[in-house]
This record gives sequence, C-alpha cells and structure tokens, in this order.
Amino acid sequence: MRLTKLKDAFVRSAAYERRFLAKNLWDLAMVFWIPLATVLLIWWIFSQIQITDLPIGVIDNDRGPVANTALRYLEANPNLTVKQLYHTPAAAKAAILQRDIYAVVIIPEDFSRNILLSKPAPIVLQVNAQYGTHSGIIQTSVQSVIGTLSAGVEMKRLVKQGMAPSQAAIAYSPISIQRISLFNAATDYQQFLASTVIPALLHILAMVIGATTIGRELRDKRIGRWYHFINGSHVYLTLPPKDDQPNNDSQPSPLDNVSANQNQEPEEVSILVLVFGLLGKYFWPLLAYSIWSILALWLAAPQQSIAISALMVTYISLILLMMLSFWLGAIFTLGSFSLRMGLSATGFISAPSYAFAGVTFPYVAISKNAQHWSDVLPLTHYLKLHIAQLQMQAPVIISLPIVYGLTLATLVTLYLTALLSKRALAHPERWGAR
Repeated sequence: MRLTKLKDAFVRSAAYERRFLAKNLWDLAMVFWIPLATVLLIWWIFSQIQITDLPIGVIDNDRGPVANTALRYLEANPNLTVKQLYHTPAAAKAAILQRDIYAVVIIPEDFSRNILLSKPAPIVLQVNAQYGTHSGIIQTSVQSVIGTLSAGVEMKRLVKQGMAPSQAAIAYSPISIQRISLFNAATDYQQFLASTVIPALLHILAMVIGATTIGRELRDKRIGRWYHFINGSHVYLTLPPKDDQPNNDSQPSPLDNVSANQNQEPEEVSILVLVFGLLGKYFWPLLAYSIWSILALWLAAPQQSIAISALMVTYISLILLMMLSFWLGAIFTLGSFSLRMGLSATGFISAPSYAFAGVTFPYVAISKNAQHWSDVLPLTHYLKLHIAQLQMQAPVIISLPIVYGLTLATLVTLYLTALLSKRALAHPERWGAR
C-alpha cells in the first residue's frame, strides 16, 4: 500500500505538471523548444571549426622588394587577410577602433636597405589585445610569417657566402622544436568551445526551470493544493465560473475543479510523498533535457571512435548535472520563499560558472579563493569529466569519482528540496511572495 501511494504521488504530480505545461506555452517552451534552439544555435555559431581570415592592416613605408615579399606572406597565411594598406597611423587607428581590422603591421622606412646592409630591421605589430583570442592568433601568425621571412633572408645571405643550403639551414637554426598536439590537434573550436558551452547553457536553463517549477506554486499560493492533490486527496485544481459549472450530463475531472480546503496547510506532510511528488513534477523537464543531452553529446563527439563506456559515463553525468540543477534552483526558491530571489540566486551562481570551469582560463592560474568557488560548482566537475572522456579519451575509471560525487549531490539536494517543501507547506502565511 505504501509503494502504491508513492507511485500515485509520482503519477499525480506528473499529470499536474503536464496539464500546466499544456496551458502555459512559455513554460512549455522553456522545457522543450528553448533548450533545443540553444543547442542548435551554439553549434551553428561554431560551424566554422577554425578561425581564419582575421582582418589586419599594413602600413608599408618602405615599398621595397623584401617588404613586398612580407606583404605576400601575410596575405598567404590562412589565419590572416590583409584588408587594406594604410598610409597614416591615424587611419589605421580609426580602422581598429571601428573593428574593421584587429591589428596593423608597420614596415618602417629603409627596411629593405637595412636588410641588405645586415642591419637590424624590425617590423612593428600593433594589435588590439582587448580581444584575447583574436590577438593571440594574429600575434602567432605574424610572428610565424616574419620568422619564415627572416630565415629565408639569412639563409640566402649564407648561401651567397658559399655555404650549402642544408648547412645554411642548420647554421641559422641549430635548435628546433617538434610540436606534437596530443588532443584536438586540428584546433577545432567546435570541440574546444561549443561542446562545453552547450552543457553550461543547459545547466543555466535547468536551474531556471528548477526555480520556476516549484516557485510558481509558492507565488500563486498553490503549493498547498499541489500537495493535497499528489497525496491522494479529492481536490480540484481550478475553479470554473458559476456559469460554467458542469451539468448532470458532464462530470468534472479531478484536474478541472477546486475544493474548499485545498489551499490550507496540510495536517500531516510525508517526506517520501514529497520526494516522489517532486520527481513527478520535474519528470517532463527531466525527460526533455535527457533528449537534449543526447543531442548535445552526439554533436560533441569527435570524428574518431569513442568507447561506449565513455559515452555512457558522460551521458549519465550530464543527466545527473541536469537533475542537480533542478534541485538547486528549487532550493534557492524554497529557501527564500520567493521566486524572484530564487531566480536571482540561480543567475548569480549558474551564469558565470563556465568562467570558473577551467576551460577558457586555466584553473591553476586563478586565485585560491576562485579555485575554492570553482570546486563547489557542479559544472566544473562535469566539464572535467566531459573533456577527459570525449576529447582526451581517458580511461573511464579516472572519471568515476566525479560520477559518484554528482550522484551523491543529486540525492542530497533532492532530500533537501523535500525538507524545504515541507517547511514551505508549514508556513502558508508566506505563500504569495513574489
């Protein structure tokens, strides 16, 4: 009988939520269409997997043969495109301020002549460092171009002195670096950013849903009737106008009327009924986000084959992250008795969590306090597992502690949500807060 009652609490709560979503298109969109659009939009934004053709300007004050060669090399680099030749620094600066270009290469006067005389011939690169990714790529590319040009000039000079070309190459650069990219060798920005940004955005949306799903019951003073309904009481959920009262030929559905005592404080509240009621209430969001999680992982999986065990561990962890996000959002709302405060806390915690996750900025480089905050955020641990399994193809056993931690955190927050719901039911005078 006990199990039957808990099952009924789950089914009734799921039916309650399904009816609400069917009549409230915005809430339905938050569960189904907005996360789907988010996943597809982010993947489309990073559809060009590499950054190419960053616009730069050139001020050529020399116009010599070596300067022309440098200009051709810059244009030939796949990461750069010489958008325009400028004649004055003021014009180049105005173009940078308008974001027509992100850097300007200045070739000084007597550049070719100084090279022929074996004198220093520096080239000046002025780059807009406000855009870190842009400036990093431009600096690396320009340095590569100028390094190649410089090596060619020096080797040509040594060959003219009678040295063999192979000896000239060794003499110019006796020590070289052999770089081997272990992971994401193609510098694929879909794999680097898009695959991790999507779970971060789903985490934010899930926390918002967690806050609003239970928060609207508090705001609209319906949390009492919700509990009465899932507990098996014969209560109704809406009160039709007198003119719309059903006649003898049409019997009302339990989901279409209201009882006199449904908004009162329940005499006795069962934690287990609340747990199963909450699971039913969040069943539809969890089902939807399980589907979007499959889509996100399918897009995030690189071209090379990935072990089924790695995919399963990553998927289970992402589902746990979504559930944990639901309960955290609910906890913030129930703890403050205010949907507005719950949404504010949700935004404060979830929105900047990606910045602390160590994906775009190294975890070891942030301050100790920031590291402690990062360790508390669940997204940090999921992304660590996500990168290890999908991008680095690490052994599954390395990521199992994260799975255990997310599981424990999900169970604890579910129980805490039930306790806070019980507290909310005991204080009907605080229902209705915005």
